[in-house]
Amino acid sequence: MNYRRLGKTNLNISEISLGTWQLGGGWGQPFDDYKAQAVLEAAVEQGINFLDTADVYSDQQSERKVGRFVGHRREQL
Repeated sequence: MNYRRLGKTNLNISEISLGTWQLGGGWGQPFDDYKAQAVLEAAVEQGINFLDTADVYSDQQSERKVGRFVGHRREQL
């Protein structure tokens, strides 16, 4: 994975991000916590540390899942 420094910070951010709209499982589909966890785990295993989310994905379930994931994996991101 290639990384770039974020602005004037010392944060190195992956050049590829994970857009988390799909964590909700798709439009009109029920949220699947296990699938969402698998997607996030796979992204981190590939070196992705740039996660893009919004509070409108699956009625905020995607955003909450990302928050819990980041809280548990903070040192790896």
